[in-house]
Amino acid sequence: MSKSDRIKITDLHLRAIIGINPDERKNLQDVLINIVLYVDSRPAAKSDDISDSANYRTITKEIIKLVESSKFYLIEKLASEIAAICLKSQQVETVSVNVQKPTALRFAKSVGITIERSKTQS
Repeated sequence: MSKSDRIKITDLHLRAIIGINPDERKNLQDVLINIVLYVDSRPAAKSDDISDSANYRTITKEIIKLVESSKFYLIEKLASEIAAICLKSQQVETVSVNVQKPTALRFAKSVGITIERSKTQS
């Protein structure tokens, strides 16, 4: 499969319980999420039918539900769980997930992680 076709979900701004410090375990914090879904868009382009494409609305709804109810300690875990949701879509073969935590360091704009996962990885 070619990785040339991408669906991008940009700057999904949500709030979650995330972190290891006591105040992070009680207070919602901002997280900024960017996702790239690597797909073959040719079937959808030909048919003009959503069933031939990765339904990014459905994927995003699942991500919002996960993030808003999560209580993970690490952004690595959150990113991995988001990737797993994306890979449930039949059309998504590979996903890149970037999770930023803007309040993590006092003098930094943000701290984050970018992961890439694929259905072919074990």
